[in-house]
Amino acid sequence: MKPNQPQVKIFSDLESLSRAVAQNIVERIGTRVAAGENFSLVLSGGNTPRALYEILGTQFNSLVPWGKVLLFWGDERYVPHNDPQSNYRMAEETLLGKIPIPPENLYPMPTNFAEPQEAAQEYERVLRAAFPSPWPRFDLVLLGLGDNGHTASLFPHSPELGETQRWVVATETGGKPAARLTLTLPALNHASEINFLVSGAGKARVIREAIAGNPPAGSCPAAMVRPEQGKIFWWLDESAAALLPAEFRG
Repeated sequence: MKPNQPQVKIFSDLESLSRAVAQNIVERIGTRVAAGENFSLVLSGGNTPRALYEILGTQFNSLVPWGKVLLFWGDERYVPHNDPQSNYRMAEETLLGKIPIPPENLYPMPTNFAEPQEAAQEYERVLRAAFPSPWPRFDLVLLGLGDNGHTASLFPHSPELGETQRWVVATETGGKPAARLTLTLPALNHASEINFLVSGAGKARVIREAIAGNPPAGSCPAAMVRPEQGKIFWWLDESAAALLPAEFRG
């Protein structure tokens, strides 16, 4: 199997999917820490990873050497961290407030600058200090999927999809709040492993497009996530996988 060929894993429901992803993360962390290294994990926002974070923060809490885990964020709405729309706040409520992770191991995206572009530059500076290499090499990146094919805050046909130099950019959406920060495609595609978590029948069409289709350039950003030397997994529930061709269903 090619390194960047998607591997699909299908589960009966979101609970069993989340537990399997949690187990995968625990195993990946254990392997990395046993080799004497820290483990860099990029968190996703949205509703789907809530169950995963709660499992990691409760049932699997004692299985993780949190002092060796570095937590980053893949994207963020440009709102204060205590805002209900904040990805950081969601992670804090479901995971961070329950685990013994040192504060210095947390790398949230800043949202306290006058302009989002300044915040993007600052987060890139922080990442470059943490990863002194041409591109970051995250151990595992969690991503979600929008029903329009967006992932992180990379939206269809946005100019940010063509970024080739920056690690982090500010972007504008049609929603509220309009401003967001996001890792770029090259930053994502240098990860060791990408895990997409998707549930619900409403995502079935775009999942088929992202995994099995050949969408026009820029129309489905999730399809553009292909780690150059890493692995990519799609963790799906049955309803989300309903339209996948048989050859992608294992």
